[in-house]
Amino acid sequence: MTMRHSTIGNESNTSAVLFDMDGVILEGHGTDSIVHSRALDDVLAARKVTVPDHLRPPLERFEYTDEFVAACETIGVEADEFYALREEHSARRSIDRIQSGRRTLYDDVDVLERLASDRDIALVSNNYDPTVSFVVDHFGLEAFSFVRGRDIGVEGFHRRKPEPYYLEQALGALDVDDGVYVGDRETDLVAAERAGLRPVFIRREHNRSLELEHETAVEIQSLDELRDLV
Repeated sequence: MTMRHSTIGNESNTSAVLFDMDGVILEGHGTDSIVHSRALDDVLAARKVTVPDHLRPPLERFEYTDEFVAACETIGVEADEFYALREEHSARRSIDRIQSGRRTLYDDVDVLERLASDRDIALVSNNYDPTVSFVVDHFGLEAFSFVRGRDIGVEGFHRRKPEPYYLEQALGALDVDDGVYVGDRETDLVAAERAGLRPVFIRREHNRSLELEHETAVEIQSLDELRDLV
């Protein structure tokens, strides 16, 4: 987790605005699957392990599944350790892709500085914590008071949204119990409600036609609309 500046716990802030990263702040629905495939290659090369083609799909997906565990048993590696190692390489490769310019920020992120002038704002993502911290530093997103991605490894995987774990961690760090969470997926809305936050759903190109099941969510077309909502 990353604490950013001294407004944490400022009693004048009665609520906070929390944001998802992929598809909200950073362009694109999420990390490209090729990242995990290449990360698997990295791990196999380092371990000098050969994997049959039919075992690659469960080993290169980001999910920690029963199929992943079974594949690890077949090739004779410990599943939790192998998964964490592959995720470390996935995080490194995702950072490399962002650094190379393959992903950039949405145009409306300039509203962050204005929102942060009288309240804390935070970034809470299912993406890896090293990747989230890199995005903030690389693009100079200094408005965020708190920055958190998920921990690498099996425990971090199980704490992903829709679990509210990292959102609750953010609220505790900010010392607030009220606010909104802006996301682009149903899981963001569920996590927001579980954490006691008001869900806000932003429409982007990748989710333009998605039909929401959560009727309580406020929909926006641009982050600029948050100035009137909060």
